Amino acid sequence: MRRMLLRDNRIADANVIGNLERNASFFASSTLIILAGVLTVLGASDRAVSLLADLPFAQPVSRGVSELKLLALAVVFVYAFFTFSWCMRQYNFAAVLVGSAPMVGERNVSDQERRAFSERTARVISMAANQFNYGLRAYYFGMAVLGWFVNPWFFMVVTAGVVLILYRREFHSDVLEVMVFTQAPIAEAPKAGPGGDATP
Repeated sequence: MRRMLLRDNRIADANVIGNLERNASFFASSTLIILAGVLTVLGASDRAVSLLADLPFAQPVSRGVSELKLLALAVVFVYAFFTFSWCMRQYNFAAVLVGSAPMVGERNVSDQERRAFSERTARVISMAANQFNYGLRAYYFGMAVLGWFVNPWFFMVVTAGVVLILYRREFHSDVLEVMVFTQAPIAEAPKAGPGGDATP
């Protein structure tokens, strides 16, 4: 945001916000489709129970337990939908802030006001990104809940695997290492002295 305040043309910055908002919109609409599928299966739980009983290692359960599992899966994706929709709203707020950013050379705006504006807008974008991450994590754990339909032990193993994958990707991934990498400053070349010799 500080770099944006140094540019007269903010088209690229607006495009970045728009792309991020479209990603959240895609996942929000996909979540609605998944919820429709879960509710459809909930309406035909007897058939779903018979189909799951044919799976290898599947533990036979009653209709009530099967409906409880479907409701748990629905709750996960309802949470994901609200998270992605709130993420979209926050990116909308960020787009408005980018559009109202002070222009270069605007004399009635102090440096302190520019710094406060950039920090405030950056915080809004950061909160939107956090909401997007929460929605993606809900998808991960929604996949883990599917393991519950097979076997409770399989569900626990898959959930533990999801936690390990998320921990590895968010705290120890190669991408994170590259993003936080700061190159050491390059030492200046020694200057030549009056006689042509390099001086330290």
